Amino acid sequence: MWACALWMLPLLCKFSLAVLPAKPENISCILYYMKNFTCTWSPEEEASYTWYKVKRTFIYGKRNDTCNSTSENRASCSFLLHITNIDNYTIQVEAQNADGIIESDITHWRLDDIMKIEPPNIRSVKPVLGLKRMVQIKWERPSLAPVSSTLNYTLRFRIVNSARWMEVNFTKEDTNSEQTYNLTGLQASTDYVVALQCAAKGSQLWSGWSQEKMGTTAEEAPLSPDLWRVLRPAKVDGRRTVKLLWKKAQGAPALEKTLGYNIWYFPENNTNLTVTVNTTNQQLELYLEDKTYWVSAISYNSLGESPVATLRIPAIDEKSFQCIEAMQACLTQDQLVVEWQSSIPEVDSWMVEWFPDLDAEPSTFSWESVSWARNWTIQQDKLKPFWCYNISVYPMLQDRVGQPYSIQAYVEEGVPSTGPVTKAENIGVKTVTIMWKEIPKRQRNGFISNYTIFYQAEDGKQFSKTVDSSILQYGLESLTRKTSYTVQVMASTRAGGTNGTRINFKTLSISVFEICLITSLVGGGLLILIILTVAYGLKKPNNLKHLCWPDVPNPAKSSIATWQEDDFKDKLNLNEFDESLNTEEDRILKLCSAPKDFIDKLVVNFENFLEEVSTEESGKAQENILAGEKNEYVTSPYRPYCPPEETFVEPPISTEIPYRKFQHLYSGMLEETFSEAEELVYSAQNLGPDYLCEEDAPTPYLKNSVVSREFLMSEELPDQTKREV
Repeated sequence: MWACALWMLPLLCKFSLAVLPAKPENISCILYYMKNFTCTWSPEEEASYTWYKVKRTFIYGKRNDTCNSTSENRASCSFLLHITNIDNYTIQVEAQNADGIIESDITHWRLDDIMKIEPPNIRSVKPVLGLKRMVQIKWERPSLAPVSSTLNYTLRFRIVNSARWMEVNFTKEDTNSEQTYNLTGLQASTDYVVALQCAAKGSQLWSGWSQEKMGTTAEEAPLSPDLWRVLRPAKVDGRRTVKLLWKKAQGAPALEKTLGYNIWYFPENNTNLTVTVNTTNQQLELYLEDKTYWVSAISYNSLGESPVATLRIPAIDEKSFQCIEAMQACLTQDQLVVEWQSSIPEVDSWMVEWFPDLDAEPSTFSWESVSWARNWTIQQDKLKPFWCYNISVYPMLQDRVGQPYSIQAYVEEGVPSTGPVTKAENIGVKTVTIMWKEIPKRQRNGFISNYTIFYQAEDGKQFSKTVDSSILQYGLESLTRKTSYTVQVMASTRAGGTNGTRINFKTLSISVFEICLITSLVGGGLLILIILTVAYGLKKPNNLKHLCWPDVPNPAKSSIATWQEDDFKDKLNLNEFDESLNTEEDRILKLCSAPKDFIDKLVVNFENFLEEVSTEESGKAQENILAGEKNEYVTSPYRPYCPPEETFVEPPISTEIPYRKFQHLYSGMLEETFSEAEELVYSAQNLGPDYLCEEDAPTPYLKNSVVSREFLMSEELPDQTKREV
């Protein structure tokens, strides 16, 4: 028994490891008229090698046959035998591999439902003379199609360079080989592309599309042009320039031919002042007054004129209505979409205007009307990348144009082409103002989101500050005194940033404020000193006067010449002067405060003195009141005689005071001066009285002496003894 079990074990293992092929499913059959009958199924591929057999039963079950799949196409099989149209087929697919066989479910097929014929062949697509906006399509009926059967057709067409197809379905019972169809409702002067497919009546299967064929509709008079205007500011004389623009009507044929335009305009309610202009251009500059004007335009070609397009130009002082509350622009896939909100429901027509935002005025404007919608879409490829566009929406209510709402938009942003130009201003000790210019609009390549200021000290760490795009200057603080810095400003968009010019500057060692502060302190101190000095002078004017202008004694009022020798010796008590200089200063030395001027004080102003003595000798006594006492003038013993009628001019002489005693006081300092005086006295005595009486012959010493110095005695001299010489 155990031997039998061991013998059966390999058989059981082999049976458990067997894998049958998958059951064929999704069987589909097509009758290609007058060609073959083909069936397909799934799965198409198996893990192990599998071959298929298709079993067919026809002629109401009286006959059957099979078809084996090929190695190139295992999931399809075609019968090439003669096929009748009025019959039903039963189909079953059998799959087989090394492990076994499996069969599909039996399917039933009616041949009229699965018949597929060849597509028709289009011969021409042409317009019909005298018929507008229509083309006639001619084609050949498929050769492999039931002759007596009615065929169903589908015609599809589109405008050249458009991806949008339109379809038309129709039936042709005519069995002629050449078929025609008139396609209407087209645009004039437009190129169209057409294609056809067909199917036998009752069949669920359509033929493939025929080859595409192109045709053009007939030309006709142009459509009414789209009219728009650009208003310029009024000038001093009250007149203004209006730029009138027009183009082909929206939806007009691409091949529409226009030979020219007629434009006429006139003030409102005054058609007598109509001005007409004929032009082939699509813009016109009008120089209008501040009134309201009406403008009309038509286009024409060889077939006629277009309908009239009119536009109202408002007066300068006319206030336009406003209804757009908000507007935004966004990119969706390959389109730019602009949406807005209106506060007036009655407004259902809008004019969208757009042009590139350049540093100079744009040469071209684009516009497009929108009706029954509050959004506008434009293909991205119609706008240039990295260009900023101004987009304005004008509400239009009947013949009036409202206040526009404008925004700016980019279809694609990039990094700026160049960075901002930077300069440093107001350089201080620890602060500086960094200023930069805006990048030209054409070089921004996007919306500037922010600016970043990078600054770095010499051999130091780099710092940065980021500011909003509306700021064009920034003050750096907490810098180091007397230090060189490098600064650079970067402009950034959504796509990235670009650095501008790099500049260098050096902070100051001392600020203007510090200079002003020091100057103010010094000037304030001097001002306070002056104020105190003036106040002191006002309070004690004599002290200030003696301090600034010290008193100088008048030699003309000196009585030293009347002193006798004994009195002079007593007053010049030199021994006592040497021992106690301070006690005798007020009594004796005030007469000669400066040693160098001592001799001058003895000899100056001798002319006045000698004149007074001469007058006394002639019998005319002079009285001089000094300190309440009377003093008589006496004649010096050394004075020569001079007649009373002549003026006595005495040469510089020295009194009988021995100058050697003064030499003891001023040793060396006055030696030369006294020697000079002694020589003058000796020469005067030798010359005689005739020389001394000459009126206009003063000695050189007196001529060069200081004769105008005043010597004022600070204290009253002792009583002098009168003596006659």
